[in-house]
Order: sequence, then structure tokens, then C-alpha cells
Amino acid sequence: MRIGLVGYQASGKSSIFELLTGMKPDPAKAHSGQIGMAVLPDPRFDGLVKLFNPKKVTPAKIELFDTPGLDRVHGDSNNQRISVVREANALVHVIGAYAGGDPVADARNFEDDLMLADLQVLENRIERLEASVKKNRPDREACQEELALIRPVQEMLQSGKLLRNAEFTAEQEQATKSFSLLTRKPQLLLLNTADAADESATSALSSAGYKVVAAPLGLELEVQALDESERAAFAADFGLKEPSRERVLRAIFEATEQITFFTSDEKEVRAWLLRRGMTAFDAAGTIHTDLARGFIRAEIMAVDDLLRLGSEREVKAANLYHTVGKDHVMRDGDEIVVRFSV
Repeated sequence: MRIGLVGYQASGKSSIFELLTGMKPDPAKAHSGQIGMAVLPDPRFDGLVKLFNPKKVTPAKIELFDTPGLDRVHGDSNNQRISVVREANALVHVIGAYAGGDPVADARNFEDDLMLADLQVLENRIERLEASVKKNRPDREACQEELALIRPVQEMLQSGKLLRNAEFTAEQEQATKSFSLLTRKPQLLLLNTADAADESATSALSSAGYKVVAAPLGLELEVQALDESERAAFAADFGLKEPSRERVLRAIFEATEQITFFTSDEKEVRAWLLRRGMTAFDAAGTIHTDLARGFIRAEIMAVDDLLRLGSEREVKAANLYHTVGKDHVMRDGDEIVVRFSV
């Protein structure tokens, strides 16, 4: 899953990208966006590594996409920037909560920009479909069916309704999939605060119904750039008790409705990401297509049980080791072994 860091220019978005990924922003990619990977912190993974002492370790990683910042003044120049944002699967809207700004107004204005962009895409498609149904074409009936599916979506946007909160039928999901609608994507607000004690903006946004996490990440990037001997004193002066990086990454992970499952032995301990609600069959395919193609069954236990009891043998003795079929819904923290034949 590609997580898009989005927002207006000068929000501190690229600084946050650098802090989370360790990559310096590349000016040459300012108009196309820059991709980097951030390791997802997970104490369960650390526990498995300690238990198995494997030859190879592969933690879960989140793909972050630093998209071009939107121009809040000259909105007519944002079309190309917004087309880049559509490449993301989920959005983290970065708001600079400093210099006397209004984060709630910023969040709503940005939502309006995304809604207008989605509305334009749908209206363009509806216009072409309406022209097609007036002609005696072989696909005239299919065009009429598509119109019936996407017109209600257009009406939702016209009424100011965010699509991520709307109920879509399976047919509407399929009909709108190619549009990559921005307001349909999961979203988290990330407040780049001026200091560690600033909580007022977070409360205001939470009250307005947004999922939000706040941290002085720009300030933390400055601390990280200092000589190690100076970091502790500088952090203390600004009230930075502990780095927010891991907390922010966890909030991004949870807001995008993903879970982590694991495969582990003496050769490799690996964490995998999967969309919440997906099955053992989907997990098998995530590991390798052959496992899904030849799926027979899966053997599953909770990593928490494995770490608590100390071995697979003890988990089985406690009747906490389960054999499941392909339709088993995976849970966060499952350890899986896939039995297959190809």
C-alpha cells in the first residue's frame, strides 16, 4: 500500500518524509513526488527475532509517497499535483500547526479541493456517457448502467459528503475504481506542531470528526541533525521527552486499516502487511503466489501466545494452535504456516 503524504506547500511535509524514512527530499522530484520506505516498529517482531535468532530478519515497511504540495492561493495550478496524489492508496494530510494558522480551516479547505477534483472527474465521465447513450451504439446499455451507478456518487459530492464515509455497493466500487477518487481514500491528519506541548489543535480537529495525530516532527528533525552530545540538552529545552516517530508510524498504519502477520523460523523472521478483513488465502498469496495457487490449509497461532509460552510445542499443548481453511479471516498478530502443493 502506498501512503501519500499530502498537503499545502510549506506544511513541513517533506521534512516529515525525511524524518520517517531517513531519505533527504530530492528537489528534482518536487513535481512528480518521492517514494521512501519506513520500518514499522513492532515489539512482537523484536520478540520473535530474540526467540528464533534467525539468519535473516525482514521487518514490515510502510511505503511513503511525498507528493507535490498544493498551492493554496493559485488553485488552478493544482491539477497536475492532484493527479500525482491519485497514485496513493491512502492519504496522510500534513498540516503545519504553527505561525497562527487555523488547522481546522486548513483541513476543511483541503477536503474541498479534493472534493472539487473528484467532482470534476465524475462530471467529465458523466458528460461522455450521456453523449454515448444518445447514440445507437452497441455499448449503449452498458453506458446507461454505468450512469446509474456513478450519478449517486456525483450527488454525494455535490451535497458536500465525503466519500470515505459513504456506503458503496459492490457495483459502485467497481464502477468508480478507475477514477481513484481522493475523498474515498482512508485519511489521517498529521499535525506538525511548533512544540511538544501544543494539543489545542488536536482537540479541535478530533471534535470536528477527523482522525488525527500530532507531533513536533520538524523540531525532532532538527534535533536529529545535531551532534549526539547536544541532542539531550536541546530536546530538554523544547520539552521533547521521547521521539514521536514510532507513534506517528503506528497511527498511519492503524488509520490505513492494515494488520501485521508473521512467518518465523531459524532461517528468517518476517513481518507482512495485509488489509484488515482479508483471509488466510490472501495471506498465502502475499507470501508467494505458489502458496495461494496450491493452498491446502494454514496453521495459525497468535504471536502473543508463542512469545508468552516460548515455543510452538507449548502453544499446541495449550490448544492455541489452529488449522484453518482459505476463508479464515486473518487477525493482527497471527503467525502462519501455509501447507500447499503445486
